[in-house]
Order: sequence, then structure tokens, then C-alpha cells
Amino acid sequence: MNLSKRLMVEPGTKAGIPKRDPRSTHGFKAREDAEETLQKNTAHLSELQYVLYAENKHAVLVILQAMDAGGKDGTIRHVMTGLNPQGTRVTSFKVPTPEESAHDFLWRIHRHVPGRGEIGIFNRSHYEDVLVVRVHKLVPREVWSKRYDEINAFERTLSESDVKIFKFFLHISKEEQKERFQQRLQDPTKRWKVSAADFAERKYWDDYMEAYEDALTFCSTDWAPWYVIPADKKWYRNFAVSQIIADGLKGLHMRLPEPSLDLSHISLE
Repeated sequence: MNLSKRLMVEPGTKAGIPKRDPRSTHGFKAREDAEETLQKNTAHLSELQYVLYAENKHAVLVILQAMDAGGKDGTIRHVMTGLNPQGTRVTSFKVPTPEESAHDFLWRIHRHVPGRGEIGIFNRSHYEDVLVVRVHKLVPREVWSKRYDEINAFERTLSESDVKIFKFFLHISKEEQKERFQQRLQDPTKRWKVSAADFAERKYWDDYMEAYEDALTFCSTDWAPWYVIPADKKWYRNFAVSQIIADGLKGLHMRLPEPSLDLSHISLE
């Protein structure tokens, strides 16, 4: 079974997050082997991005969701390191602004969807509206429970408009999160990341796991499946994400376009 199939939430089935081991490396015993493959994948992603831009038929949207300290920033830094910044845009979704709150919950998301030839990376996303909104009861159940279907319809529209969607849940254990928080407290270069809200959110761990289970179960579709990435080991997380994206882009069968001019008539004299 290839990695994409192994880590995918098969559409129509339960995500089964509690049964998925966040420390798993699926056969990789040596970190060095995974990191060597990661380097090859990042180089290949750079090549694929060039063809994506030149062909100008598809857009790519990468969605990263995780608990605090789950590795969203690290994944962007290590996996996307070879991409051309001119064709790549990272959007981090924070608490909605007053303007964003005055619109439907997908309004602020749609504005940042990449255009053809571009790669967009979402650090958090529209799924916050069935995660934090649900856990903290910011809207009634009858409101957020309808959003699964609305999200699926939205993503289907994107897919039918040639947006290739990759959705990754970076799955870390509660113990690993605690260790990463402790590292931040002890490392002077990382203390700026410390937030009281992060520690407060740990109290809602079980609620978030239930919310993620439903989000991944109800919103893993044929056109936009979810992948649960074991993320306790950062090196495996980076490898797995890079492999799935590279395989997915190769599946688009992109080609460089033919020259728009008759090159035989061009003279450099």
C-alpha cells in the first residue's frame, strides 16, 4: 500500500484518530533515510511548481491543521523550502477580524484561494469553524453542524475549477505537545512563541479530538481527502507530507506548453 492510501481517511469511513499512532514511521527506521528522500522530494516539488506555473491549468491548495505546537510552521519551513516565493503564498488564519465576521465563514477563505499556476498554503483554515467554534460554543450546534456540507460543497467547487487540494492533519500526542511547550519555555530563542492561550487550550484536548474526528470523517471526500500525518517525529512528518504532495502533483500529468511562436522564424542577428 502506498503512503497516500495508508494515511488517507478513506471517504465514507471514520477517521479513527484514536487508533492512529502519532509516533508511527511506517517502516522508516532511520531518520537519515527519510531526510534523504525529503531532500529529493523538495527538489522535485520545485520542478513540478515550474511546470504548474508554465502550464497554467491548475492551482494547488495545501491545508495544514493541528493542535498547538503540532508543527504547521515547521512543515511549511522544511517541506516548502524549495518553492519559488513568486508563485507561493502562505496564509495564516487568526481570529476573524470585524470585517471577516460580518460575512459568511467562507468569505475570508475564498479570497485567499490560489489562482491557476499558483500554490497556496493555509496555516489553519475554514476548518476552524467546525473546531474552535464548536469546542468553545461560539455558535449554536445547529449552525456549525451544517458547515460540514457547506465545506464539502465549497471544496468541490474548487476541485471542479482545477484546484488540487491537499488536507493534512498533523497528529501529535498530548505528551509530545507538553514536551514541545516545555522546550519553548527553556529555549530563549523560542520563548516568544509561548502563549497563555496555548496552555489554556490543553484543557480542551478531548473536545478537540472529538471535533477533529468529526471534521475528518465528514469532510474527507473523493475530491479533497484528509490525510492523518503521524507528527510526533518531525522528520517523518516532513517526509510524509512532501511525499504525498509530490505524488499528487505527478498525478496531474502536467506538461510544459508548446512555444506560442514559430521559433524557426526567430533570428538573433
